Amino acid sequence: MDDLIRRAQNGDERALNQLYDEGRARVFRLALALVGSPADAEEVMQDTLHYALQNIRRFNAARSAWTTWLHTITVSRCRDRARRRRWRLVPLLGSLLASGPSPSQIAEQHAITGALHAALLQLSPKLREAVALRFLDELSFVEMGAILGCGDKTAQSRVRLGLGRLRTILEEDALLVGAWD
Repeated sequence: MDDLIRRAQNGDERALNQLYDEGRARVFRLALALVGSPADAEEVMQDTLHYALQNIRRFNAARSAWTTWLHTITVSRCRDRARRRRWRLVPLLGSLLASGPSPSQIAEQHAITGALHAALLQLSPKLREAVALRFLDELSFVEMGAILGCGDKTAQSRVRLGLGRLRTILEEDALLVGAWD
């Protein structure tokens, strides 16, 4: 990855394209968790990657990992978007199951996914960001702290508070009663 980034910093178009391709899914997934709409997440993803690649010479591998830098930009772009307009509740589209589920399994999975996504969007932005970074991107608390601009203990606390709040929200939904046991 370091060689790829160095080549991109030197203007290598192939390296820039490869970084874009490799970052798309990761950035989109985080943006979707934070903004709630696939269309908005797509815009955030494009904006994030455009900014990151336009400013790749500013990236310093000694200060952070490439993915940490991308996450930081993504969170910042989502915060900017939230300041400009209200967050919308949009159910998560698509099936999480890859191999031939029955229609009832798909419907149940959509209901659960929709409930989880709606609950996530009810969290405050700080808690939502922490939960999304921890569970969607499986980041350590140290990495999360660097992205969110707080200490690792604060990041850990935000995840714990976010999960507690999610549990309260989801226990009110009959679909998910007992899911925490």
